[in-house]
Amino acid sequence: MGLLRPCARYGLLMVLYLLALGLGAAVLRALEGPPALQLQNKLKAELVAFQGEYGACLPTRALEELLGTALAAHAHGVSILGNGSEAGTWDLPSALLFTASILTTTGFGHMAPLSASGKAFCVVYAALGLPASLVLVATLRHCLLPLLSRPVGWVAVHLQLAPARAALLQAAGLGLLVAGTFVLLPALVLWGLQGDCSLLEAIYFCFGSLSTIGLGDLLPGRGHDLNPVLYHLGQIALLGYLLLGLLAMLLAVETFSELPQVHAMVNFFGPSGPVTGEDQGGILGQDELALSTLPPSTTAPEQASAC
Repeated sequence: MGLLRPCARYGLLMVLYLLALGLGAAVLRALEGPPALQLQNKLKAELVAFQGEYGACLPTRALEELLGTALAAHAHGVSILGNGSEAGTWDLPSALLFTASILTTTGFGHMAPLSASGKAFCVVYAALGLPASLVLVATLRHCLLPLLSRPVGWVAVHLQLAPARAALLQAAGLGLLVAGTFVLLPALVLWGLQGDCSLLEAIYFCFGSLSTIGLGDLLPGRGHDLNPVLYHLGQIALLGYLLLGLLAMLLAVETFSELPQVHAMVNFFGPSGPVTGEDQGGILGQDELALSTLPPSTTAPEQASAC
């Protein structure tokens, strides 16, 4: 396969990507099609039963219009159900969570602007805020990755690990740390606090939020008739979790993307040519894997042996 031209490699990559899309769609269709059909039939049966009991008082046409209006309002995060904990859709905590979902590209979909001016502001706000968010993440990455590399650098020096193995150790350690701290632990907390949420659903929500998928089908505290104060505190906690967790997730992804194995795969699909030192360096070449922990007298010999 190394004899393939770059254009053929790009074509192969696109074919593999399209096959992955088709496979995912086929699996989801097989898994989700029957439950969706079952739910649809259940709703139809309940509608028929409701009309049979109250049809004389409420015509079918009026009921359909009422349901359509309620569903359209619900799509924008407006609801009259419950005790009022979610009635103030655009209060300050809700607005903060919405703006964070824009700047982090999560987009939970739990609320959306209604007015034309609000939609126009979201466009301008996202156009200016997203580049600013990228600059902030790049700056924090530049500051945090060397700090996170120091423990792995210490282990690599004392165990005399090869640079490639040390880089893999760093990526695996950071990945496990992020998965445990920002996915598993918050999922356990959410599972304990929200009674009708299974552990799998809690993990699904945490991973979907930190991967910026944000499907919005599950939002902690929503539809539980909570006290307004508790509901808003939960929104603020979710805001902090989203910002910190997304930064940790991006650091982990950046670390994995700098592995020599990943560089080798990218180089295979890239244009033919000599391999640069940057391509071979991986994490070690960019962040030096915190080898500054070495004493000055032993730094040169160790680096010479590594080369």
